Amino acid sequence: MPEHTQITCLVDGAPLSLETSLQLSELEVGLRNRIKRDYPQSQPSDYICGHHLLKYRLDHVDAMINADLKQTKKINHKLTKALQSDDYDIIDVNDSLKESLTFGQKVSDDVARFGGSWGFIFVFLFVLIGWMIVNGLHVFGVDFDNYPFILLNLVLSCVAAIQAPIIMMSQNRSADRDRMMAENDYHVNLKSEHELRLLHAKVDHLAQNQVPHTMEIERFQLEILGEIRQELAELREAKATADSAERRESHHE
Repeated sequence: MPEHTQITCLVDGAPLSLETSLQLSELEVGLRNRIKRDYPQSQPSDYICGHHLLKYRLDHVDAMINADLKQTKKINHKLTKALQSDDYDIIDVNDSLKESLTFGQKVSDDVARFGGSWGFIFVFLFVLIGWMIVNGLHVFGVDFDNYPFILLNLVLSCVAAIQAPIIMMSQNRSADRDRMMAENDYHVNLKSEHELRLLHAKVDHLAQNQVPHTMEIERFQLEILGEIRQELAELREAKATADSAERRESHHE
């Protein structure tokens, strides 16, 4: 068997060999800092046994898991709070306008709706042509507005003068509707943007912290399994040595 170099463990000062120990400089920074916190006098050239190193590895894994869970819980709390936020109630624009609708506003909407349809155009042309035929051809002896139809011009001017402000009143209501809908859209977009920022923060946390930590934890698990396997091999070797010594003693007796 090769000659073992006798060294001592940083934690309990027990004698070790190079095969069953690791130097602090060979460890990861996070793990080395955790040992340094418990033993400030430790140096990178010091050694630690596999048994105590296993404990520090497990503590380091637990610390990473707890840090990830804490950060995830914090982000989830903010996201839940944002989803449940009722700072602004979305307004049903149509219901709100119907509740405040007056008789004059109803009339203005109906006039604007009829004045902007093909039905109004056909009725207007029918009245206009009928007026000119009746007065131009003296149908049934009627000629209350002879050519050049001055009364017709007056009637058309009055209709246009009355129809214009009525249509403007309806357009003002349309402007109020557009303003309320724009205000709804603004608050919805503001809330959606806040939620998206929290989701981005959660995804970034997952990509930058949890995934690397998961890979590091898996690596630690493999190292821990290797150390456990090594300790089991040493125990089997020690047991085999003890059994061999016991058989030799029995043989001598």
